[in-house]
Order: sequence, then C-alpha cells, then structure tokens
Amino acid sequence: MKPTPFQERNAQRNGQVLKASPGTMLKGYLTRPQGNGPFPAIVVLHGCAGILPSVKETWPERLSSWGYAVLVVDSFSTRGIHDTCHGLFVDRVYDAYGALEFLSKYSFVDPQRIALMGFSAGGIATLEAVQLGGAEQLMERQFKAAIAYYPICSAANGDMAVPTLILAGELDDWSPAQKCRKMMTQRSGKGSPVQLDVYSGARHAFDTPEFKTGIEAYGHRLEYNAAAADQSISDVRVFLRRVFGD
Repeated sequence: MKPTPFQERNAQRNGQVLKASPGTMLKGYLTRPQGNGPFPAIVVLHGCAGILPSVKETWPERLSSWGYAVLVVDSFSTRGIHDTCHGLFVDRVYDAYGALEFLSKYSFVDPQRIALMGFSAGGIATLEAVQLGGAEQLMERQFKAAIAYYPICSAANGDMAVPTLILAGELDDWSPAQKCRKMMTQRSGKGSPVQLDVYSGARHAFDTPEFKTGIEAYGHRLEYNAAAADQSISDVRVFLRRVFGD
C-alpha cells in the first residue's frame, strides 16, 4: 500500500522515509445501474457478524435502482474472521478507503461523488472514517458523504468532515439512541452538517428483514421494524439526493 501524500509530508518533516507496504486482499460485491455513467457510488460496510443478505443483496439492489453504483466490502472472509462482536476492528476504516480508491478507478463511477455507508459495527467504522481531523486527513481521496445505521455514537465526537446521516432506533439496547443524542449536543460545530434520525419503537437492525422474528444475539435484541425501515430508506434517499445534487 503506497503512503498517502499527507503521510509522506509528515515523514519528511521527521526525517523518515516511508516504504510501500502490502495491503490486505479483500472480497467485494459490486452492483451497478445500467448504462455507462458516470454514476455516484456507495461503499458499504457490514456489521460485526459479517455480511447479511440485506447488506449483500437488498441494499445494493435498492441503491442501484436509485442510480448508484455499490461496492459491499467483505472485511472478514479473506482474513479468516468469523465475527468481531466483542470488540472493535480498527482496520475497517482503511478497508473503506481502500474500497474508495478501488471504485474511483472505474470509468462508470464519478470519483467526486462516493459516499460511505455502514451498519452497526460498520456504522461505527463509517463515523470513524469521516471524523474531522481523523483518518480522513491522511487519505488522498475523501468520501463525499456518510450514512451510519445504528452505530455506537460514543465512539465518535460528532464533528464530521462530510455531511453525515445517523439512523438509530429508540429502543436499541446495543447502540443506544441516547448516546447519539449526547454526541450531537457535544459537537463543536466544526465540520459538516450531521443529521440524527431516531425511529420510535425500533430496535437494533430495524431495517433488516432477516429479523422479522426478533432474536437475542450477543446479549442484545435484534428486530425488524417495517415502519422504521421504510422511513429510514426514504430518509437515506432524500439525504443522498441532497448531498449529490441529483
């Protein structure tokens, strides 16, 4: 992996020489609209238990029907990881930027209009990836916008480098909405706008049809909520249209 210009400048100031390091090969699933483009695009990060059908198939089909190219990043299979539900996996931020670099090279993708979207642990990584003054300043390319479904907001300070949409369930006992509300009150006001949408009666994974019959997992309740799912989908579409100018 080639060092970014920012990393090279910092190294020069400190009298260091950076060498390229081998990156990690990852699987990805690419969905694109019909036509030549160039299309705006979305990089998608899955949750801590791996890629669910809703993330691998339902969301890409939906976003593609709206006119977006979609790259779902599999952060686990090539690394031999089953899940990361008992802790954070920091490399996923760099997985996101690697996917951004990868997508930007396709002629059917508009490299100036690529957003990052993550679910649960992928939502945490999304917020970390676009936090103002964090990893984003080390990268040669930046995302245009970010969408985080039910992240644990205490992992971020709320100041984002790009317009950000956070979607949370009022009854989520894994990623409490209250932590997101607290984050919003503690924002410094620097950076880009952040929108928090909280859905009444919704639990963790409220947009995930696989959990129409709610389940207990890792000590938390996961349950689909059709009303919250539909409203969140509408909110995501409006947000993307606004930031991409479609």
